[in-house]
Amino acid sequence: MTREIDYGNLMHTAMRSLIKTVLQDVADNGLPGNHHFFITFDTNHPDAQLADWLSDRYPGEMTIVVQHWFDNLVIDDDGFAITLNFGDNPEPLYVPLDAIATFVDPSVEFGLRFESAEHDDEELEDSIVTELEDIASRESESKPATEKKDADVVSLDSFRK
Repeated sequence: MTREIDYGNLMHTAMRSLIKTVLQDVADNGLPGNHHFFITFDTNHPDAQLADWLSDRYPGEMTIVVQHWFDNLVIDDDGFAITLNFGDNPEPLYVPLDAIATFVDPSVEFGLRFESAEHDDEELEDSIVTELEDIASRESESKPATEKKDADVVSLDSFRK
């Protein structure tokens, strides 16, 4: 049997490590400048912890925003705990790193999207472009039109052999 390098899983591990490092820095030093995060995660993940009313309201997937008000950000080897404000009600959450579907910092047009092995490269590229466009439109709603900047999209074709 031929052994192969599983680049997909290695890349996912590296990307989750990057998220962990960024969140640890925010826990230690706060959010710098205009940085903020949209984090989408699987609410059905067996290790995800959230209030019943939140899991009822967001079955399957939920996007949280780490920006103006958050508390108790604690990172461990497997995920992070955070308290967020939902309609003036502080709610603690625990998000496993492997439950994260997307991590986006729209202030610098940076985004990560975790896909399963069933998705091909074209679907992955299309979904990343769609995610960045969605975030850009949400951001433009809160900024004057003069500040809107189109996202730079790099084609994966240029890296293929």
